[in-house]
Order: sequence, then C-alpha cells, then structure tokens
Amino acid sequence: MSINRRDRKTQKKKRKRRRIVKWMFFTFLFFILAGSSYAYYLLHKAESVVNKSYEAFRPDAKKRDLKQESFSILFIGVDDSRSRKFHEATRTDALILATFNPKNDSVKMVSIPRDSYVYIPSEDSYDKINHAHVYDGVKGTVETVEELFDIKIDYYVKMNFYAFIDVVDALGGIEVNVPYDITEKDSEDHHNAIVLKKGLQTLNGEEALALARTRKKDNDIERGKRQQEIIKAIVKKAATMGAVTKYDDVIEAVGKNMKTNLTFDEMMSLVSYATAGANLNIESYTLKGTDDYVGNAYVYRLDEQSLEEIKQAFKHHLAGTAYTSNDHSYTQQAKEDENSQQKQADQ
Repeated sequence: MSINRRDRKTQKKKRKRRRIVKWMFFTFLFFILAGSSYAYYLLHKAESVVNKSYEAFRPDAKKRDLKQESFSILFIGVDDSRSRKFHEATRTDALILATFNPKNDSVKMVSIPRDSYVYIPSEDSYDKINHAHVYDGVKGTVETVEELFDIKIDYYVKMNFYAFIDVVDALGGIEVNVPYDITEKDSEDHHNAIVLKKGLQTLNGEEALALARTRKKDNDIERGKRQQEIIKAIVKKAATMGAVTKYDDVIEAVGKNMKTNLTFDEMMSLVSYATAGANLNIESYTLKGTDDYVGNAYVYRLDEQSLEEIKQAFKHHLAGTAYTSNDHSYTQQAKEDENSQQKQADQ
C-alpha cells in the first residue's frame, strides 16, 4: 500500500472519529439542555402550585432557616371526599407530627391515634383529637397537638384523600407490605371495593389509601404504623431516578388537594431530606394507650409515661427551638445539653 493511500485512510478514520465525537457531544448537550428546561419548567410549576396552596396560619410567626434550624410539621389528613362533602366540618383521619433536624439529616415521626382523648383548647374541654378540626379547623388541630406535646408547631400540611391517591398513582404505585388480607371501602365509600392479599406488593393510589385507613383486624396504633410506612415508601419512590419524569403529575396532584403555610422557598429547603437517601435517619414512635369509653363513645386514653417519653424525645430533637406553653425552661436546658454533647465530641 502506498504512503498516500495510508495517509488517506488514516485521515478518513480521523474524520469518522471526529464525527462520532461531535455527534456524542451534541447528543449530550441536547439532553443537558432538555433536562435543564424540564427542571426549570418543574420549578416554575411547583412554585405556582405552592403559591396557590399557601394559607397563612400565624402571620407574625418567626421565619426559620430550614437548612440550619430544627423545625416541626404537622401533617393533617382530612376525612373528606366528593361523596361526603364535609368540607371545613370534616374530622381528621390521620395526624402525623414530624420534627426535622438538618444537622444530622434526621426525622422523628409519631402518628396520633384519631380517637385519642385529649384536651382541646378552643373548646376548653376533653374530646377525641379528630374533633378538633370540626370545632376550629387547622388552627384548632394545631393548637391541640401543641398542647398535647408541649412544643410549637412551625408548619402544617393539610391534604385530603385525593392528594394521597393521585400522588401514589403519579409515581406509578408504591411497594409496601400488606400485613393481612384486606377488604375495604374506596375513597367514595363503595363497600368492598378494594380487595388486597397479604404480602409485599405494589399498590396503586386507591389500594394504598385502603391500607392506610383500615383498622378492622387491629387498631389505631397499627394503623398509624402503616401510615408511616406508606409515607416512607412514597419518599423512597419519589427519590428514585425513574420518578423524575413523573414529578409533573405529582406536583399537579398535590396542588389540587393541599393547603399549607410552607412557602415555596421553605419547601425547597426540604429537598435535602428527600435526597439524603440512605443517610436520612427516620425514627418512628408509637403512642401507647388503652381502650376506654366516655358514655357510649369509644376513646383511646393515652399512656402518660409513653406520652412524656415521646415529648422529651421530640423536644431534644428540636435542639433548643421548642418552647413550653408555660415557660421557656426547656430551651435553655436543650442548649446546655447540646453544648455538653459538642464538648464531648471535641474531646
């Protein structure tokens, strides 16, 4: 083979490699730009949705830096649907108090049984905790939980059945363990509409709601545990790469059925918890108690020792940002404990 032919062949190979590299570069650039455009679109849509869902609770409340300070959120699930039409007079079907600590990417959660017999400040009387919303809406519910745990609730997120269903469906279902065979009503109260078999499986929105609501074969405590496991499953699924393309539907689902006093910027501060993955430490608590009756009405009487232990755990997790309804003694004690722990770590 002559030198010219070899040179031409070499040049041809180089041009081919350059075309391949150029094609790969532009393909990569296209996906980067497309991804950036999609991210910008999602961000803009999320901001619009949150702004529409925003409902101030305490206009004079101190603003927190959620990336630096500990804080609390009360998640309120309301027992409402198109068929029930209770609106503001509806009871709460699920109450989950969560505290967040950004210093160690940790979350503590406790489900509050809906029949817990507690003091309701707005009524100055004792009643089931799920009646607080009937009496005084979100304000009444938040104040009742604050009284019960002796801490400040910084934020609330209130959602109805449809938000829950639509989010799970938008994510393509969630994988959870069904503890036993279940036959339940659907969101519109059609009897025996949902039938689930025992075992680990992927559930759609209606099925996940049925699992979260049922208590036919156990009690409110086990029900609360299931609700927390379902929340963890939703967070886990939302954090997967495959869920990214579904965020548009998730945002839409939440926006239609949610009210919150979290601003868009504050919600964005929560992203670090969702993306912490295996580093996120979620600890769940159970409020112990006993079955009882007031007149002919069933109630759940909370165990005082169990309640006190959880109160103290949550207060310390808030790392000095909590306050008691009677005084501010805890804040100083929490700071002293935190300083002591830091000194031990430095030694």
